[in-house]
Amino acid sequence: MPAGAADPSSNGRAPYEGERSVGQLFAAATADLSALVHDEIALAKAEIRADVKRGVSGGVSLGVAGVIALAAVPMLSAAAAFGIHALGLSLGWSFLIVAGAYLLLAVLLGLLALRSFKKIEKPVRTIEGAQKTADVLKNARPRPATKEEIDRALGRIP
Repeated sequence: MPAGAADPSSNGRAPYEGERSVGQLFAAATADLSALVHDEIALAKAEIRADVKRGVSGGVSLGVAGVIALAAVPMLSAAAAFGIHALGLSLGWSFLIVAGAYLLLAVLLGLLALRSFKKIEKPVRTIEGAQKTADVLKNARPRPATKEEIDRALGRIP
């Protein structure tokens, strides 16, 4: 808008040199807000990307640690058996004691799992809702289409 021209939103007052109209101010504010939103989204993406990288790294480290711990179980079992043997029992009884300890641990963990499985309940509310829906649908009867609906469907009536 040329300087000195009246802006309809300015109550008939001509803007000063370098002064922006309400429309220009609104456009600038909208552009700034849009840029801010885009920058916030870019920042969120960068933070999430860094967190995902850290999560993958932690997961890989945990997996490697699990494999190493699993490989250590036979070594620790043999060490325990030889340790018991050093106390004076025969080697066969020592390994049998270690194996029995593992079996006892397995039974305890199995009982714990069984106890957890017994606490699982069927989804009662979901089943009730599905039965109510099925009952409503069983009792629903389709009504015949009216002549007007048929004519609209065939394009005879706009």
